[in-house]
Amino acid sequence: MSEITDTARYIDLVREDNERFFRAEGRRRRYYVDTYGCQQNESDSEILRGLAESMGYEPASDTQEADLIVVNTCAVREHAEMRTLGNVGAMSHIKKKNPDLLIVMTGCMMSEAHMREKIKKSFPYVSGTLDTNSHARLPELVWSFLGDRKRRYYYDENRDVLAETEGLPRVRTNGVKAWLPIMKGCNNFCSYCIVPYVRGREMSRDAGAVLREARELVESGEKEITLLGQNVNSYRGIEGGFPALLRLVNAIPGEFRIRFMTSHPKDAGEELFRAMADCEKIAGNLHLPFQSGSDRILREMNRGYTAAGYLEKLRLARAYRPDLDITSDVIVGFPGETEEDYLATEALVREAGFLSLFTFIYSRREGTRAARIPDDTPEEVIKDRFQRLLRTQDAISREKNEAMVSKTVRVLYDGVTREGDALTARTPGNRLVSVKADPSLVGSFGDVRITSASTWSLTGEPVGTEEH
Repeated sequence: MSEITDTARYIDLVREDNERFFRAEGRRRRYYVDTYGCQQNESDSEILRGLAESMGYEPASDTQEADLIVVNTCAVREHAEMRTLGNVGAMSHIKKKNPDLLIVMTGCMMSEAHMREKIKKSFPYVSGTLDTNSHARLPELVWSFLGDRKRRYYYDENRDVLAETEGLPRVRTNGVKAWLPIMKGCNNFCSYCIVPYVRGREMSRDAGAVLREARELVESGEKEITLLGQNVNSYRGIEGGFPALLRLVNAIPGEFRIRFMTSHPKDAGEELFRAMADCEKIAGNLHLPFQSGSDRILREMNRGYTAAGYLEKLRLARAYRPDLDITSDVIVGFPGETEEDYLATEALVREAGFLSLFTFIYSRREGTRAARIPDDTPEEVIKDRFQRLLRTQDAISREKNEAMVSKTVRVLYDGVTREGDALTARTPGNRLVSVKADPSLVGSFGDVRITSASTWSLTGEPVGTEEH
């Protein structure tokens, strides 16, 4: 087999092979992308699906009927890794039934050397791996494996992933809300976080490319665009940085909402908040992880701000956008956390008045600085603090949601409830609303009067004539 380095050429070769398979077997080969982790992984999986369909694969409803399984992994917490490995382990039974099945693992776990070694030694039925910089090499891996059945493990630390994925096909599955990555990587090196090691250094997409994609999304009917980056505030693809990009996206004609995540407090400043106030399409929601209310722990985490500084940022943001619903992330049980440290975190939560809080127990990540900090805090103490913080935030969330009852709010209808008896909708602040309404409204905006509230969601009824 001659060496071919062009992704498009590999796509053509696999598609030709799949056409031969179709003529011989009377069916198309099928693919399934199994995604774990964050919104960035969800966005990456859109590219993986796009590549698979370009190669002539059709989507499978589950792993059991697939000829190609791509597992897009997450390494942020140990639980995610263990769940992924357990599910991949179960795929050995599928491989026995279908020896020609290709199983490819990619994502953040495959950017960790010890995990690639684990896959090599303990999962012999996995056909190959791609790290977070190697997604464009999926056609190459598939073509090579179809040719010689040899396993391959790609790790391209210095590969220009932005350039290689620019223009690649995407298969988006929502139709109402779209992810739009504007950068990759992280330069912050928070002491507990594996992301800089598995996603690499920060790289910003060209603003022109971002704007072209945003226009295409609006023209195709998407009603909500979320700008993605490990730290969107660090975007440097245009003079004026991220606030300037927000203003340009906001200027695109059409009725749609703009969201963004995730922001780092040390880089979120007045220019960002001013842009949020000036741009009518930017949703009234800010996700700003604080991680701890203890200044001592924040220093150990290498976060670059104090608790008082963080709260001042919230006050400034709300001064510019009084309607803001603010959400955040927090870690309980960071190595060496004392009861005093925990109480400082609880105090910050009470003062901040978050709409909701994503609360995590610290997960040791091999290779990070925090993994070397000794800690003898009993597990039951950490779990008790975790539950106390959940109760504190739940009370705040319920109070904030109950304050919405009888108010009328503009929502985006984005889906159907799991039970199928109502529509799901989102307020500008990203609150979930259940509404009894016609399914034809999905993908449109409308006014809803809030009739009841719970800790985590609202219930409402349509007001006036809805827009399609």
